[in-house]
Amino acid sequence: MPEAPPEPITAAIALGANLGDRRATLESAVRSLALTPGVDVLRVSSFIETAPVGPGEQDDYLNGALVVQVTLAAHDLLERLQTIERVHGRDRAQTQRWGPRTLDLDLILYADRVIDEPGLHVPHPRLSERAFVLEPLAQIAPQMRVPPLDTTVAELLEGLRRA
Repeated sequence: MPEAPPEPITAAIALGANLGDRRATLESAVRSLALTPGVDVLRVSSFIETAPVGPGEQDDYLNGALVVQVTLAAHDLLERLQTIERVHGRDRAQTQRWGPRTLDLDLILYADRVIDEPGLHVPHPRLSERAFVLEPLAQIAPQMRVPPLDTTVAELLEGLRRA
């Protein structure tokens, strides 16, 4: 069983949806997370409309980001995120990878920790390629450091924009 951190950890979570009432789903997910013991939602970005990245015809996404302070282990936080996804109709076993979804919650950063374990990779492996994650996260945490790159969210976003 993963241990809870000895002191609160600051983490970043990306959220997105492109099925159903996207805004209501994202707002509900934020409320659900805020009601989770051991999770304190510190900042919520605005929600931005983005083109889908993935196979086939899909509707546009609504994406955002959260900065939270947690006393949960990373695996426990991930489990909570996936529970919230299921409550909102997402079945990861049935959902096509990068396909349409009612809700997507990704643990992007967990303090300065690098975690590479089955089912959990932090920082998110494609963070530096995803403007739809970096743009809302930069609104609320531009100076948040991204290990092991030793760069900030704002610097990653600027590099992506230059590419």
